[in-house]
Amino acid sequence: MKKLTSEQLRTMYIKFFTDRGHKQIPSASVIPENDPTVLFTTAGMHPLVPYLLGEKHPAGNRLTDYQKCIRTGDIDEVGDSSHCTFFEMLGNWSLGDYFKEQMIAWSYEFLTSPEYLGIDKNKIAVSVFAGDEEMPRDEESAMYWERAGINKDDIYFLSREHNFWGPAGTTGPCGTDTEMFIKVKEKCSENCSPACSCGAFLEIWNDVFMAYNKNADGTYSPLKQKNVDTGMGLERTLCVLNNEQSVYDTDLFENARKKLEELTGIKYGEDERTTKAFRVILDHIRTAVFMLGDQNGIVPSNVDQGYILRRILRGAIRHARTVGLKEGGLNEIAKQYIEKYKDVYPELEQNKAKIDEEITKEYNKFMRTLEGGLKEFERTVRKLDGDTIDGVTAFHLFDTFGFPLEMTVELAKEQNLKVDVDGYKEAFKKHQEISRAGSEQKFACGLADNQEATTHLHTATHLLHAALKKVISPDVNQKGSNITAERLRFDFNLDRPCTKEELQKVEDMVNDVIKQNIPVVMQEMTVEEAKNQGFIGLFTNKYGDKVKTYRIGEFSKEICGGPHANSTGELGHFKIVKEQSCSAGIRRIKAILE
Repeated sequence: MKKLTSEQLRTMYIKFFTDRGHKQIPSASVIPENDPTVLFTTAGMHPLVPYLLGEKHPAGNRLTDYQKCIRTGDIDEVGDSSHCTFFEMLGNWSLGDYFKEQMIAWSYEFLTSPEYLGIDKNKIAVSVFAGDEEMPRDEESAMYWERAGINKDDIYFLSREHNFWGPAGTTGPCGTDTEMFIKVKEKCSENCSPACSCGAFLEIWNDVFMAYNKNADGTYSPLKQKNVDTGMGLERTLCVLNNEQSVYDTDLFENARKKLEELTGIKYGEDERTTKAFRVILDHIRTAVFMLGDQNGIVPSNVDQGYILRRILRGAIRHARTVGLKEGGLNEIAKQYIEKYKDVYPELEQNKAKIDEEITKEYNKFMRTLEGGLKEFERTVRKLDGDTIDGVTAFHLFDTFGFPLEMTVELAKEQNLKVDVDGYKEAFKKHQEISRAGSEQKFACGLADNQEATTHLHTATHLLHAALKKVISPDVNQKGSNITAERLRFDFNLDRPCTKEELQKVEDMVNDVIKQNIPVVMQEMTVEEAKNQGFIGLFTNKYGDKVKTYRIGEFSKEICGGPHANSTGELGHFKIVKEQSCSAGIRRIKAILE
């Protein structure tokens, strides 16, 4: 197989598909513009969901790109040879054009042709969907793989868990997939397959055949067009092609890794402890650079994406301390990534001052926090009755002072104390459940900030929602919203355009309620009480025990996370500026307050 640099692999992939009629599209932001189901863009398909559902893409029905992605579900695994929180996904799409036969033929060609990756076909294994009570066995894909040249014994039929790609959220386009693997070592047994955890097979590429739409009731219906959605992880593929031991040995991390060695005087790979610390620093600072430097860039905070960014930066700072990296060292690592990626993602160069400033600010904040944490730890030890720090206290040290569990365990060990690790994990799990509920509630509201103008437009969104139900149908429901200080954007289910007359009625109805200057009344109650009193809301099954409800007379009653105006008279004149299709069966209204 060919040895390639990251630049060569990106270029080769894009050229392969542009030579076959695909248009290259730019990478979308890592911060989803209007998706309440996720904090970050986790796959190339996220920005393309409306087009997978049937909307026409301005670039046509064959697309290709490299997409910035962030996945934090395995953040605690970072430090091993393969996990990264940020990665790039090489992808191509067919929007109602070619399907299984063509995509499998191209996949085989790109993997095995000497002109491209040049991988020996005998080193490749593939998996396809084994079928279940809902969907048939994918004999078709198996046939095309065998026809292309894959040995029959290297084609594995695996379950839904392994070969079915679900929707980006709870509903949406989905389908069976076929996955491609490199055989990196001997199978552990006769029954070994790509589903085995022994490490004999390493996934390199994934072709998803989207033929279904998952409905709200859990059933599947055929999409009006069949799509192909593929994903090849740049980091992992480079690792395989260049026979590297880990993704951190590839050229993507090379300059940052050398700078880290220079600043610490430690050789990467010297021992297990420092190797893990190096990898966490390299991963977390790269991710922070892409979060801070993104076109929709964020800054560290205590909520949502900003909370994840803060956690990632503080993780890097903690490990920097263990390898003796001095103040300003993380900024130097960040500069290596900006230089490495600036030609591919110019927004990083454009935002380099912001990246540098925010890393410095967070470093200084965290160092002050750590000092307070050490004092709190000492107080905890003085008050301790016995030889074990309980899990709730250990979690308090993490949640309030940024002390990771391993730091508390190390400090406790120095004083011949133990830590209730299981109790810590239980407290952490409860915290995650509460945070997830709060995050989903906030993102359902779709607010960009808490400015007065944004708050007024958010209140107007409640009036718009109620008016649409009254004018068009009680079955109209919110499907998403995005609200800034300048305008509101509201998505709702409707399988046809609104008429001019309907839009005028909605506008007049909202303005009539504004003129009445009706108080906006907030009351906390249980979800059950809210439902019984006729309040409506998104994600009601995921809220906590109590929810906030907002009543505007008898006109609007919603469960919501706020914030809101005190009364409708504060809002000004409501005006709809645009009504358009958002995706199949979903319409979008943009409106302002004058």
